[in-house]
Amino acid sequence: MQLVRGTLAAEADDACPTAIDPLALSLNENPFPPLPAVRSALIRSVHAINRYPEFLPERLRGVIACRVGLPARQVVLGAGATGVALQALHALTAPGDAVAMAAPTFDGYPIIAKMARLNALTVPLDGDGHNDLDGLAGAAAGAKVVVVCRPHNPTGTLEPAAELMRFFAAVPRDTVVLLDEAYIEFAAPEHRIDVPALLARFPNVVVLRTFSKAYGLAGLRIGYALASPELAGPLWSQQLPFGVALTGLLAVTASYQAEDQLQQRIQSINAERHYLRMRLSALGIYTTDAHANFTYLPPRGRQGRPWREVFDSCGLQVRHYADGGTRITVGNRASTVAVLSAIGKVTGRPPMR
Repeated sequence: MQLVRGTLAAEADDACPTAIDPLALSLNENPFPPLPAVRSALIRSVHAINRYPEFLPERLRGVIACRVGLPARQVVLGAGATGVALQALHALTAPGDAVAMAAPTFDGYPIIAKMARLNALTVPLDGDGHNDLDGLAGAAAGAKVVVVCRPHNPTGTLEPAAELMRFFAAVPRDTVVLLDEAYIEFAAPEHRIDVPALLARFPNVVVLRTFSKAYGLAGLRIGYALASPELAGPLWSQQLPFGVALTGLLAVTASYQAEDQLQQRIQSINAERHYLRMRLSALGIYTTDAHANFTYLPPRGRQGRPWREVFDSCGLQVRHYADGGTRITVGNRASTVAVLSAIGKVTGRPPMR
């Protein structure tokens, strides 16, 4: 029995991403373990995992609704923001319709567009890594859905609210806008949009959020959408029975109750991102002004070598893009030093620690 247990433990370690990538620089995960209150709630939930969760996640829906200031009927749950986005595509489109998105964008959108059998219309980012809102508005005229990530993934840039409002006004009302705010908790309060007011003004907008990033619950797969009643109803019809685990309700409730601790972690990650950007700038490396838990190296800052070669040669797993840009998750100081050391070898200027 001891041998069996040891084998299973070894297999579990092999399956753990941190065993493969101890610095975890490619998926934008939160570097911190669950908050103490969340961890305690999850440990207590072990005694109930032999039971099914709610048939539909009404209680979690209500908890989130109270938090964001909307009626529960305007909240939809899913397996991360990606799962909710797929529910939206299934509910609001038909095979052969078009979905417009930036290029590059979050990797999940081209994937779920194919799953929903949609045609993807891509609009390149501008030279500074921002969404081309005029281009997306033009593409929206021929699309059933248009996706806008704010902060953008992978560049971390963030369009001013006034520009976004002009974009919403330019999009045809029969085109649905998926406003992906997966990283909005990392943005300063003055950059955030009043969602209830937004949905009242633009009922064709669906706001996507997740507990995977700032809240550090990526492994629990909890995402949600905020939408007008007209759109939330069709999205809710795609809700998978028993599809949200019991742990989701417990973890979200505990996270909301530990807001002060959560904000301290967000501030720590933002501070580390600022430090990393400052040190990269000292090495002559340009990065976008990111408002998320990652930084982005555009192709133009490669110092003559592709970023892929720079990081692969040091064994660092970061996210590379077809145009030569690279996204790096912000973690702890050890991961920051590893990134700076890799780039320092190329520039010939060892980083200060």
